Amino acid sequence: MNNEPPLVDAHFHIYTTDLPLAPDAWHKPPEDAGVEKLIGLLDEHDIALGVVAAASLHGQYNDYVRHALRKYRRLRATAIVSPSIGIYELERMRDDGFVGIRLMWRMLAEAPDIASPEYRRLLRRVADLGWHVHLIERADRLPEMMREIEAAGARMVIDHMGMSEAGKGVDDPGFRLVLDAIDRGDAWVKLSAGYRFKPLSAAADCARELVKRTGGERLVWASDWPFAAYENRVTYGETIAALCEWVPDPAMRRRIGGRNALELYFM
Repeated sequence: MNNEPPLVDAHFHIYTTDLPLAPDAWHKPPEDAGVEKLIGLLDEHDIALGVVAAASLHGQYNDYVRHALRKYRRLRATAIVSPSIGIYELERMRDDGFVGIRLMWRMLAEAPDIASPEYRRLLRRVADLGWHVHLIERADRLPEMMREIEAAGARMVIDHMGMSEAGKGVDDPGFRLVLDAIDRGDAWVKLSAGYRFKPLSAAADCARELVKRTGGERLVWASDWPFAAYENRVTYGETIAALCEWVPDPAMRRRIGGRNALELYFM
């Protein structure tokens, strides 16, 4: 009998080219990356479960993801929502399979005021639902963001190892803030999107530092499929190979790629 936990991809996107784009969308997908294609990739690579990351390209249009969650109960998802959203709508989203909200503010010249009464209320509702806040942000704005999320009692899940700036790697101020949050016990981190790092070796350096700091706890693995703005330059298999490079120990990989994500998203 196999008692190993199922493998989980903790961050990918699903969309089609006919979905409405947000006014500030930073990329226009060149081809469909629909849920059926995603399910095929998961099956091909023996990935049992997965988590849809809300695509900032589509803003608060969560409809396509909601339909996917209803059809495939092996999926969970985060959503981009207005801070004015009501608790009853959030509860319905929870029942559909949403497990958190995404604050993808890194590319914004001016971020929303996370300390406003509206966002404080939203963060408290997220905490009350047992959800998490899935985020990526610039280093100079990250301390306030983390402070407000922690004060609300919500779990925090950081994308792409904090996505250090080009040439900085483990010395990036944002990455050091991620390590501090881990030390406080307030953060989970995704080992993902190594292909976006410059130089590429910085991704391995950051991943290994995270593993060293955590012993593998509160880390999850993710593919970041369909590799927005890098379409046709990265394959799903290469993201799995990257994890094997970053985490050579099979037992540690199984923890990061399975048990941790199972506990965070599916329990």
